[in-house]
Amino acid sequence: MQDKNRFFLEVCVDSVESAIEAQAGGADRLELCADLIIGGTTPSEALFRRVRQTVDLPIHVMIRPRFGDFLYTEHEYQIMLDCVTTYKNLGADGIVTGILNPDGSLDFERMQQIRERSDGINLTLHRAIDMSNDPSDTADKAVKCGVDIILTSGHADTASAGIPVIRNLADSFGDKIEIMAGSGVNEENIAEIHKQTGVRSFHLSGKKNVESGMVYRNEYVSMGLPGFSEYLVIRTDREQVRKAADVCHRLPARF
Repeated sequence: MQDKNRFFLEVCVDSVESAIEAQAGGADRLELCADLIIGGTTPSEALFRRVRQTVDLPIHVMIRPRFGDFLYTEHEYQIMLDCVTTYKNLGADGIVTGILNPDGSLDFERMQQIRERSDGINLTLHRAIDMSNDPSDTADKAVKCGVDIILTSGHADTASAGIPVIRNLADSFGDKIEIMAGSGVNEENIAEIHKQTGVRSFHLSGKKNVESGMVYRNEYVSMGLPGFSEYLVIRTDREQVRKAADVCHRLPARF
C-alpha cells in the first residue's frame, strides 16, 4: 500500500505519446491499456516495451481481453492468465483486472489464480467492482484473495457521484487495501473527494481530442464505432495532469 500520508496520482494511457505527457505533467504511475475510447483493453507487448523504454514511471498493465462486461469465457480467461505471465516477465510493476460471476459477484477463484500468477507485483481490481452486485462484498473478497488496490467510482458513473460508497469502502477496508478513486476525477474535484472520503489515491486519464493530420478525408466511410470520428485521436493532456498533480501536492497531510 502507498504511504497513508502521501497523495498518489495514476494516469491511464494508451499510447507512448500519452505516457510522455503524463510523466511530464507529474503522474506518479501509469495504467497502460489499449483502446481507451472504449474503456481500455489489454495493450500490445510492443506498446508496453516502447513505453517502458521511454518513461521512468511504474507501469500497471490492464488485462481486459475485450470491450464489455467482466464475465469471461474459459478461452478469454486463459488468454488473461497468459497475459499476466507475459507482462510480469516483461517487467510490469502491476496488473489491473477484474472478473465477475453471472450474478454480479466477484469471481473469487479466478481472481485468486490471477493473484498467484502475478505474485511479486501489484494487483489492482479495476472498476469491475462498480459493475458488481455488492461493492462491499466485492471489496471484502478482493482483500481475502490478496488484491493490493481497488479502483472505484463508488458504484456510480463518476467518483463524485459515488462519494458515499467510496467513503464506506475506505472506512471499512482502507487499513487493509488501497482504495483509489477514479472516473471523472480532475483538478476541480480531487480535494473534495479526499475531504469526503479520506482516499489519497486518484486515477484519471486527463484526455483531450487531437485533430488528425490527415488531409484527405472520406467522410462517407466509418471504420469503427458509429458516432466516433476517424480523424480525432485521444491523447493525455499534460496540463490537465499537471493541474491535478498540483492539487494533490497542495493537500494537507491530514484534513
